[in-house]
Amino acid sequence: MFNAFRTTVLLAALTAIFMAVGYFIGGTGGMMIAFGVALVTNLIGYWNSDQLVLRMQNAQPVERSRVPELYDMVDTLSKRAGIPTPAVYVIETDQPNAFATGRDPNHAAVAVSTGLLRSLETREIAGVIAHELAHIRNRDTLTMTITATFAGAIGMLAQFGFFFGGGNNRNNPLGPFGGILMLILAPMAAALVQMAVSRTREYEADRDGAEISGDPLALASALGKIAASAGHTVNVAAERSPAMAHMYIINPLSGRAMDNLFSTHPDTANRINALRQLAAEMSVDDKGRRPQPRPTPQNAAPVSGGGWRVPTVGRTDEDGGQRGPWG
Repeated sequence: MFNAFRTTVLLAALTAIFMAVGYFIGGTGGMMIAFGVALVTNLIGYWNSDQLVLRMQNAQPVERSRVPELYDMVDTLSKRAGIPTPAVYVIETDQPNAFATGRDPNHAAVAVSTGLLRSLETREIAGVIAHELAHIRNRDTLTMTITATFAGAIGMLAQFGFFFGGGNNRNNPLGPFGGILMLILAPMAAALVQMAVSRTREYEADRDGAEISGDPLALASALGKIAASAGHTVNVAAERSPAMAHMYIINPLSGRAMDNLFSTHPDTANRINALRQLAAEMSVDDKGRRPQPRPTPQNAAPVSGGGWRVPTVGRTDEDGGQRGPWG
């Protein structure tokens, strides 16, 4: 119920921004045209924006025969999350990253990069997948996807109005300065909305994802590795569509850790610290193991290790780290 209310408020805010851009470009007539465009964008955002996002990020669907270990991991974690198994997509980029999309758990997809599959250990990949499944279960993906669609459309509308005469339109209440103002402020306003939504939901998905996987420190380790790589590894598709950056688990554009209003993601160090505290609360060690009960006559022999077990993904390196199928 809360997510439905949040999505409604978000759509209303983005529609208002859209109409304001239209007003400053073309007066009352421009505002009504923008309102019509906003209605169409709402419909597209609800029904088809997931496929639009996947195409714009160059995410390709993969068959189970290509990456059976990844499919098994997504399927097993989905069962633990209590949701249908989403479609699996792969993004061909060296930057380790991932995102989820879809309007509800029955129409969802998880996309992971080849860089993530190559560079992260199995437990870390499972932690990332669980984080994305938490977004799906919490229905964050609808909010994230619609915000991405709207933010991109608002930026395009502002640029269209400026370059095709909006700034000189006599109906523009601010005259030639109106187009320039909207060219600057409209994308900023849309970005502020998506940033405010993004930061809170990432903390929630970290916690819920860690509970799904049962291994908070694996997700913490994954976040550290992804953030370290994102700052110097270019994600071409994300750079071309910066309005969609908030959908990724770590900002794919800069990788900077800024826990303030102008960051699409919380500070990575803060997220890692929160996961470490959760691991202490769950009594999970850095191998994903929990203390085992001592054997009793009514209790079978103790299981070696403990914690979450995932299917092997890819090869095993000399140091024992499980790597992805592209590594």
